[in-house]
This record gives sequence, C-alpha cells and structure tokens, in this order.
Amino acid sequence: MSTSLFYIIAKRLIDICGTLIGLILLIPVFLVVAILIKIEDPKGPVFFSQKRVGKNGREFKMYKFRSMVTDAEERLQTLLKYNEVSGAMFKMKDDPRVTRIGKFIRKTSIDELPQLFNVLLGEMSLVGPRPPLPREVADYTDYDMQRLLVTPGCTGLWQVRARNSVGFAEMVELDIEYIKNRNILNDINLIIMTIAVLFGSKNAH
Repeated sequence: MSTSLFYIIAKRLIDICGTLIGLILLIPVFLVVAILIKIEDPKGPVFFSQKRVGKNGREFKMYKFRSMVTDAEERLQTLLKYNEVSGAMFKMKDDPRVTRIGKFIRKTSIDELPQLFNVLLGEMSLVGPRPPLPREVADYTDYDMQRLLVTPGCTGLWQVRARNSVGFAEMVELDIEYIKNRNILNDINLIIMTIAVLFGSKNAH
C-alpha cells in the first residue's frame, strides 16, 4: 500500500485549497447554523469536539456543529443496547439525544462542516476513511486496523455508495478498497460525488 510522493503532495494541496474555498463560501451557512443552535439551546456550545483516532492510531479532536444535547456522551451508555448496526460502531435512527436543529443538520450533513478545520490542521483529509472513536478501535481486529493506515477523511467510498445502509463490516471493506486503489482522480471523483449526494438530500451519515 505504498503511496507516491506526488500523490501525497497533490492530495495535501487539494485539501488546503478545497478547504479554504469551502470555508469562504460557507461563511453564511456557519453563521445561520450557529444562531439556530444557540436559539434552541442558549447555554450549550455551538461546536462539539470529540476524540477520534487518526492515521497510525494517533488521537485528535474532531469538530462538528453540536447536534445533540450537551450531556449526549453521558447518555450513550444507556442507549448502546439499541444500536442498529453490527460491529464497532453505534448508530440509532431515532436517537433521543438529537436536538431539533440537530436532526436537520444531520440529515443534510451540515453538522460535519467544521471538520474542514481538521483538514486545514492536517489531522484529516477531504477524502479518506471516517475517523473512529477510541472505544470502537478497542474492538478492532487486525484486519479492521487497516482503516488507520491513512489519514482519515470527511468523505469516502462508503459514504457515496451506501451512506446509512452499510454495516461495519461492509464499511471496512469499502475503506480498504479505497486505500488500495487511492489516487488523485479517485479523490476528486469522490469529492464531486459527495457534493452531488448532499445536494440530492440523501440520507445523512
């Protein structure tokens, strides 16, 4: 799974340029979403940070717009029995922790936009496997650990192909397929496909 120096440099340039352009264009969206989050819950923060695992197991704080109640992490343990996907991942369709504005920004994937700051910091890329939680990685097999061989991304192969319909095992297979076949053209294609999916109002992550 070796990668050429050209790919590494070109990918980073695309990440930086794409992110800067995106942030400039999305300033109105950031402002409106921040106001709506504060209107619904004035005491809670606009952004939510969560520890995630990146390339080679390196942990970092991933940013999102807050779409849940402020004590969402504390409530998680009582909801694990309702997990709707198999493997080391938690998904619940009608998660009671999600706020009203949270439901909208999740459906449209707007909640993910602050991850552009993670891309600028080099902790994430525009394209790559989604960064898992430490508790998820604790349950990984050696095979699953291949997801951590590259920088995690905002979008990837399974997001544009399957979205919520994919289970953990299928997600791993799609991520490994991406890692083995990654190149600049594929990355650009996945970015374009992601934009098409978002504007098509498909199911959220």
